Amino acid sequence: MFSEQSFRLDGKIAFVTGASYGIGFALASGFAMYGATIVFNDINAELVEKGLAAYREAGIPAKGYVCDVTDEGQIRETVARIEKEVGPIDILVNNAGIIKRTPMIEMSVEDFRKVIDVDLNAPFIVSKAVLPSMIKRNSGKIINICSMMSELGRETVSAYAAAKGGLKMLTKNIASEYGEHNIQCNGIGPGYIETPQTAPLRTSDHPFNKFIISKTPAGRWGTTDDLMGPAVFLASSASDFVNGHILYVDGGILAYIGKQPAND
Repeated sequence: MFSEQSFRLDGKIAFVTGASYGIGFALASGFAMYGATIVFNDINAELVEKGLAAYREAGIPAKGYVCDVTDEGQIRETVARIEKEVGPIDILVNNAGIIKRTPMIEMSVEDFRKVIDVDLNAPFIVSKAVLPSMIKRNSGKIINICSMMSELGRETVSAYAAAKGGLKMLTKNIASEYGEHNIQCNGIGPGYIETPQTAPLRTSDHPFNKFIISKTPAGRWGTTDDLMGPAVFLASSASDFVNGHILYVDGGILAYIGKQPAND
């Protein structure tokens, strides 16, 4: 029966990849507010320590692991350690990702493959590692961090758009294959979000800032707080009949054709 408790995550273990800072940290913080135990990884010890310090400052107990999400052996070992030291993973968020902004004809094949490896192959690898335990327990939530580039193209992001488009379809396929085991796999497609990485673009006189605001019906950049509610919903029992869906948290960009130019 639905109640406000349907959104609670008490007793759940959430593994958020690449969650030392930024969107991943925000999503993990939202889960913690609703009772989840937080586990995260990052690619080196320095980032993991940075993340642990940030969680401590926020008053959130968390456990961090050094692990490369593109390395299947490391992932298998890390998931086994989490299950032994913390418990079985109830919620997986495939958040770790990279972007390389390079015109397609100037991008090296190596760079293209690297983006695909981190943004698409890694979610496959990590999901593959956690799914057997979820199947055994007949319960699990997987949330893939997709993008508006799962739907749209844009200059200089051919590899990123290809990876995120693939991630959208991986999301749907996981839902299709494992929904019978009460496993829900959905995606979140963030719009343009205020993060330290986007700060240089958000100055009032920056052309890109003006472009994004003009294309967003909400008339602003999103915040990491805007992503917390959708993530908690998709991680909780409130979304038990939502599967294979990409929830775009973009202030309406994908629904909007843009303003008509003023008459000269």
